[in-house]
Amino acid sequence: MTKARDLADFLGNNTSLSTINNAYAAGTLVPSSTNPSLIINGDMLINQRNAVFTNPNGVFPVDRFGVEQYVSTTTTQQSTTAPSGYSNSLLVTNGNAYTPTSANFTYRVYQNIEGFNTAPLLFGTSSAKTITISFWVRSSLTGTFGVAIQNSAQDRSYVSTYTITQANTFEKKTITITGDTAGTWIGATNGVGLRLIFDLGSRANRTASSANAWETGNFSRVSGCVEINSTTGATFYVTGVKLEEGSEATDFQHILYPEELTKCKRYYQVYGGSGNYHAFASVGTYNPSSGVGYLDLEVTMRTVPTGSTVGTFQASNGVTSACGVNLSGFAEPDGGCKLIQVHAHSGSNFINGYFMRVRANNDATTRLKFDAEL
Repeated sequence: MTKARDLADFLGNNTSLSTINNAYAAGTLVPSSTNPSLIINGDMLINQRNAVFTNPNGVFPVDRFGVEQYVSTTTTQQSTTAPSGYSNSLLVTNGNAYTPTSANFTYRVYQNIEGFNTAPLLFGTSSAKTITISFWVRSSLTGTFGVAIQNSAQDRSYVSTYTITQANTFEKKTITITGDTAGTWIGATNGVGLRLIFDLGSRANRTASSANAWETGNFSRVSGCVEINSTTGATFYVTGVKLEEGSEATDFQHILYPEELTKCKRYYQVYGGSGNYHAFASVGTYNPSSGVGYLDLEVTMRTVPTGSTVGTFQASNGVTSACGVNLSGFAEPDGGCKLIQVHAHSGSNFINGYFMRVRANNDATTRLKFDAEL
């Protein structure tokens, strides 16, 4: 397996078979210097929610990337407009031009990174490590934009800037940040270890006094940064986002789709959509109107998830069916954030003492959703 991994890395710059054989023989086959990224789904490929969000606030147009803003008719979604080498990007299209009245107004794209993954950076200590952020960005507006790193409590911020020089054209940007030796940064826990923020027009209370310095406070921009909320229909695209240890940006690593999807499912999982009668779980009935069963999630989630439903359900035991089934009481009984208890209720249509299969009620839109986002 080690040689297979070395070969996969080596092939990036060495396509000659004789070169590879000679490297093995000489013992000089060395993996590439590409660093792993702390960002999940940086190429915006995974999109379990598969939706276009209008007037989005606290939504995830692609997995792990959230959007927060309060401009009416704004939309955000996964886009197929992307630079060479990428298939997708995250797109924010501003609604009507809007001048916020609140100094606390925020307008941003963000990813919160889990503490288990950021702990090795040693932020908050004298050994804090330098990090580098790289990404591809495009906008209908040119000018200076803000990008920031924050701690979990949002009381330590480092704001940097980048400039989009040509409208409607993808440009690659790289920003290097010296690690924070002060402030409170959580260690190896499942909370927010670090926040990466692309600011799109936040207001005065989010404005740092200067760029490229650690400050105490919740900041994501500096004075003079572009505010896309000021322009009707302004667009912002971002993809190829990488955050890595070190002072140099290495090439973006495109992770295999199943592997990246598994990473995303630690934070969000959705079940359903395979047909009008997609089966979800079996429940044992303990009275004529109630049953309880379990759903073993595909991936252990970050924390006990919040469960929700979309569409209509039924329950069937092969002999009789009960329509109008409601699912509720999603709970995690074993402390592992993977086995989910499901309660089913249906008036008095169940047969007491039977196992019944809960499935979609002739409804391809029926879904079970489990959310453990940071």
